[in-house]
Amino acid sequence: MAIRLTADSTCDLGVYGKERGVEIMPLTVILGEESFRDGVDITPQDIFGYYDKTKQLPKTAAPSIGDYEEFFSRFTENGEEVIHFNISAKSSSAHAYAAEAAKSFGGKVRVIDSKALSSGQGLLVMKASDLLREGKGAEEIEEEINALRGKVNTSFIPDRLDYLYKGGRCSRMQMYGANLLKIHPLIEMEDGQLVADKKYRGSMEKCVQSYVRDLAAKYPAYDDTRCFVTHSTADPELVEFAKKQVAEIFSFKEILETVAGSVITGHCGRNTLGVLFIAR
Repeated sequence: MAIRLTADSTCDLGVYGKERGVEIMPLTVILGEESFRDGVDITPQDIFGYYDKTKQLPKTAAPSIGDYEEFFSRFTENGEEVIHFNISAKSSSAHAYAAEAAKSFGGKVRVIDSKALSSGQGLLVMKASDLLREGKGAEEIEEEINALRGKVNTSFIPDRLDYLYKGGRCSRMQMYGANLLKIHPLIEMEDGQLVADKKYRGSMEKCVQSYVRDLAAKYPAYDDTRCFVTHSTADPELVEFAKKQVAEIFSFKEILETVAGSVITGHCGRNTLGVLFIAR
C-alpha cells in the first residue's frame, strides 16, 4: 500500500515539502474578525501589517476533528496509508484532534506528535521521506521517527521581544530591558514546549555567531544529512551570515533555508532566526 506523508502547516517546509510530495493541513490564523488558512491565503507580511496597525497579535486555531477526517479521507480513498505530523501537542490542540480523527480510518492513518514546531517538525517529515525512499513501511517509519523526536534541536533567537511579550511569554520589564540592552534570549524546545535558556547580547550577527558555536559545542554528534536555517522574514544579510557560520562550523550535506509561516511568525515576530537539525 502506498504511503502519503502529511503535516500541519507549522512544519514550515515550503518548497522542500512540495518536492517530497508532502500534503499540508493548514492551521487557522485569525486577524480581528477574519480567518485565514496558514500558507494559503495569508502571509507573514499580513501579520506584520496587522500588528503595526493594531498592536495585537493574531490568534490561531487548530483544524477540527471533522477537518482532519476530511483531509485524511482524500488519501485513504485512493488506497494510501497516511503518516501525519502535528505541531507539538503542548503547543496546540491539533495533535489531539488529528489523533481522534485517525480512529475513523481503521489503522490506515498514523498521527505523530512531533514535539516540535517550525522546521524542527519539518526535519522529522524530511527524515520520514528519506525512510520512505529507502523502502521502509509505515509502522517502521513511525517507530524510527518517534525514537528521533527527542534528538531534534528546535531553537531560535528573536531580534526583539515585542511579540513574545504580547503572547505572554515574557514580562514588560524583560521586553523593555532586552530591547534597550540588545539582549536576545535563546528560545528552545524541551519536551515539546518552548523555554528560554541563555541570553546573548549585542547585534544579531554577533549573537548568531555565538549561538551557532554554542550549538556545535552542545551537539558534537549530529545527523549530517541536512540542517535548516529558518527565519521569520529576517534581513537577507543576517540569513546569509548564519548560513556561512553553519557551513564553517558544521559538516551538513545540505543547509536549507526556509521562511516561517504565519502561525510561527505570529508568535515570534520579524527577524527571528533559528538553526535546526537532528542530533545523535
